[in-house]
Amino acid sequence: MSLKGKKIVLGLTGSIAAYKAADLTRRLVKAGAEVQPVMTPAAARFIPPLTIATLAGREVLSELFPDAGDAQTAWTKHVDLGLWADAVVIAPATAQTLAKLAGGFCDSMLTAVVLSARCPVLVAPAMDHDMWGHPATQRNVARLHADGVEVVDPAHGELASGLVGDGRLPEPEDLVATIERWMQGSGFGVQGSAPSDDVPVGAPRSPVPGPLQGRHVLVTAGPTREAIDPVRFLSNGSTGTMGFALAAAAARRGARVTLVAGPVALDTPPGVDRVDVVTADDLLDAALAHADADLVIAAAAVSDYAPAQVSDHKLAKGDGDLTLTLRRTPDVLATLGERKRDGQTLVGFALETHGGEAKARAKLDRKRLDWIALNVQGEPGAGMGAPTNRVTLLGADGARVEIATAPKAEVAQAILDAVTG
Repeated sequence: MSLKGKKIVLGLTGSIAAYKAADLTRRLVKAGAEVQPVMTPAAARFIPPLTIATLAGREVLSELFPDAGDAQTAWTKHVDLGLWADAVVIAPATAQTLAKLAGGFCDSMLTAVVLSARCPVLVAPAMDHDMWGHPATQRNVARLHADGVEVVDPAHGELASGLVGDGRLPEPEDLVATIERWMQGSGFGVQGSAPSDDVPVGAPRSPVPGPLQGRHVLVTAGPTREAIDPVRFLSNGSTGTMGFALAAAAARRGARVTLVAGPVALDTPPGVDRVDVVTADDLLDAALAHADADLVIAAAAVSDYAPAQVSDHKLAKGDGDLTLTLRRTPDVLATLGERKRDGQTLVGFALETHGGEAKARAKLDRKRLDWIALNVQGEPGAGMGAPTNRVTLLGADGARVEIATAPKAEVAQAILDAVTG
């Protein structure tokens, strides 16, 4: 994909993640975009405007009020930019910036450009984990979604504070790929579109309600653990990241979300009701308790087998091998398929190492699914443990949707676009 000829206002705000803006600017220009950088005064504390101006090939704009000698030509610069741009991208966007945009504040060149823009706006938040999860920030994000602004999920990882959680600005190469898909209208969670040329400058955008408003979504995520003795268990390498991303994306779209989670080291996404489980039996019970959901996405990696007998004490290491007799665990997805009600959409996952599509199709039919998401373990950038994923969505009606390798938060958006479209 390419951004050739696209005019992008790139807004930079006062986050430590602004150091990534140099690489982001370079990549946008390399992709063919015309980039007009606009920095808040706080952003200049983190990265020199001269660096960004050199990479963009354009002067960095910052002050809303021009110097006296330039007042006649520069005072309406924000209006000119709002008409010029094909898109406004703010990366990184701080909690302060999100609050200002949600409240319609106009105290900088950047916020003035956003209010003047007739084009779509995308923001990529970057902040500490607790700031991102704070109810005030999430209210602002919801308001921006309703106003037609696309909000890119922050990445999960180590933060400048030393904490680990959601709040990292995605890597520049991932951001550019997201921007390309978004501007080409491929449906990666775009909440709004540019007003037509008939809309007067300054006219408010029509609010866009969450597309899943009033619907109940059940998501299962993570592994299960099947005890051998009090300290050992059988499990798998699922981190739960894909399922948690799906739950977060559904909540942002207005759904009431129940997340049934196996043992994972992830925080609950904002606006999501979480039920923690350990074993496959636990997961089945929890899933059946919420099986009346309108949309069920079974992303959990359920252990297929469990020890037939669990020792009540730690098994001592002997001189020879240890033999375990295993029993089959309940088939959660098949059980949900048997009980699927009219009007309900049931989505399963298939992780394979070979012969994937044929096996996934068979699973789709056998378990009465509407969709199945196939990913291949061992494929670069896909499967358990990877921060990205590549998915082939197969539909009961014969549909086949390829979702290219992308951060799991973006893959979640694409899956929801397909299965709720």
